[in-house]
Amino acid sequence: MTTAQTQQPTERQAEARETFDSLNPATDEVVGTYPVHTAEDVEAAVARARTAAGWWNDLGFAGRAERLRRWKGVLARRLAQLCQVVHEETGKPHADAQLEAVLAIEHIAWAAKHARKVLGSQRRSPGLLLSNQVATVEYQPLGVVGVIGPWNYPVYTPLGSVSYALAAGNAVVFKPSEYTPGVGRWLVDAFREVVPEHPVLQLVTGFGATGAALVRSGVDKIAFTGSAATGKKIMAAAAETLTPVLIEGGGKDPVLVDEDADLEAAADATVWGAFSNSGQTCVGVERVYVHEKVYDEFVAKVVARAEEVRPGSHPGAHYGPVTMPAQLDVIRRHITDALTRGGRALVGGKNAVGDRYVQPTVLVDVPEDSVAVREETFGPTVTIGKVADMDEAVEKANDSTYGLGSTVFAKRRAMELARRLRTGQTAINAPLSFAGIASLPFGGVGDSGFGRIHGPEGLREFARPKAIARQRFAAPLKLTTFSRTEKTDALVAKLTAILHGKR
Repeated sequence: MTTAQTQQPTERQAEARETFDSLNPATDEVVGTYPVHTAEDVEAAVARARTAAGWWNDLGFAGRAERLRRWKGVLARRLAQLCQVVHEETGKPHADAQLEAVLAIEHIAWAAKHARKVLGSQRRSPGLLLSNQVATVEYQPLGVVGVIGPWNYPVYTPLGSVSYALAAGNAVVFKPSEYTPGVGRWLVDAFREVVPEHPVLQLVTGFGATGAALVRSGVDKIAFTGSAATGKKIMAAAAETLTPVLIEGGGKDPVLVDEDADLEAAADATVWGAFSNSGQTCVGVERVYVHEKVYDEFVAKVVARAEEVRPGSHPGAHYGPVTMPAQLDVIRRHITDALTRGGRALVGGKNAVGDRYVQPTVLVDVPEDSVAVREETFGPTVTIGKVADMDEAVEKANDSTYGLGSTVFAKRRAMELARRLRTGQTAINAPLSFAGIASLPFGGVGDSGFGRIHGPEGLREFARPKAIARQRFAAPLKLTTFSRTEKTDALVAKLTAILHGKR
């Protein structure tokens, strides 16, 4: 990222506006220049969104669904173009860019189709004492939602909030990562093609100050994806105005491999989950706990596969560069600490971290209290530990401040183990499958955050429940009046005893 001063014309006069360059992490080539939006810019965007939100909500579920379907159509038809922008700003291979874009399109489709069913008016039982009432609940949009997106999956992750917020009837102000502003601009421009009437989805770009301004701008909710440390700062700022937040703060995701697991599938999933996208996946594989009876065989299979994985920017590369240069030091520190404390590198190791790329690194015999096991690495490394049984594996997997994703490879005990893992979602016998199922909620616990995107829970995350009780006829027992008699109170007490007083 670099910054510069350029002349930007306004209605009154040409004035200096700070800008920054988006760089290709594989080449440092400038792929775009974007404004650093100020607090005033952000406030103006939110004000415009406030007006647009009313119009967007008035379209109703059917009207919004039709526009969202048209938006996903634009994304699908121009998929190659979108993938090129993702490739240029993140360095990831086109195939990986396509995978995240396709999943994002699936989520737009699901949100558009199911919003009415999930958020529309629903009847509730009024109970016996108030049987003269009709009770309903409906979900109304919050108004304006601020979305702060990450750089590692700049399409899939932010659209998990943006799409569901839009389907729920909100306007959205979207602040993408400073590393991927071009992806954010592309998505917003595509939306504007199908919703030209009002600025329902707007973009603001810049650094941390721009994101902080969005948090304090008076939006009705903030959805943030990033580090736990930044998430805590956002919560503190949002608390000043009691602005609700949705936080997804990363993970240290474990894989459990039981003695009856399909080891070929488990090894393949481990290698892909650990190294794809250069390990820059919040629900990727960072730790593996393997039953001692199959440990050696499993490790051998992982090593064989890992030795065939190649980073680079050439067409045959399996993953690209580390997008954020500062992360190289984190990865290097984790590998060094693991080796210094008795761990062994079966693939990669101390020389794995280069100027842009990190070679796949498989670490074994790493102490559980090392930073390579305790902290999020966010690079193409994985630790593999031997356990006596799956009870020990669950205990070690859960001994973490994080709780985002997890994976279980097992047959007999698969569901039991999945339920016992302290994570927001678990995949069984397949890598990260929960991320592609639009009907499933996605989110974490602990330092991995709280709140959910995707599925019915994701739609409700961006709406407020509205309860309505409508009297159909006057009740024979009037309870909410000063003219209530002692006889009425005695009758109510008797009915309560009959209904609820049985031993």
